[in-house]
Amino acid sequence: MGAWGELAFDNDAANDWAYGLDDVDDLSLVESALHEVEKVGADYLDQDLACDALAACEVLARLKGNHGYRNAYTAKVDEWVSAHPVTPPPELMRRAEAAIARILNEKSELRELWEDADGEKWRSSVADLRRRLMG
Repeated sequence: MGAWGELAFDNDAANDWAYGLDDVDDLSLVESALHEVEKVGADYLDQDLACDALAACEVLARLKGNHGYRNAYTAKVDEWVSAHPVTPPPELMRRAEAAIARILNEKSELRELWEDADGEKWRSSVADLRRRLMG
């Protein structure tokens, strides 16, 4: 995993995903990331899909004004959010909450990788994201 920290944008997959925001003016990229997790169902969830979905959840939390942390890795997302002040629909927020629950599930490669490293810090960052998303 190309990760250097436990935050949602502290990995290559999420940063690559975020560059796709340059190509959209709506929430289609966010919806797509959540859809990819939903398509997996109860099967084993690939880490890159999970990283993309967490990045999408960060976009939604930030659109609600719940930025949490800001750093060099979130700058492109924060700029996009500022330029696209849309209100996420409630159904999309429910899907994001479900995606986080799915990522924390036993059949999640990302969760497994973090459990092998420092799972507590990662779980804490995901819990913070969930609070910001739902708050």
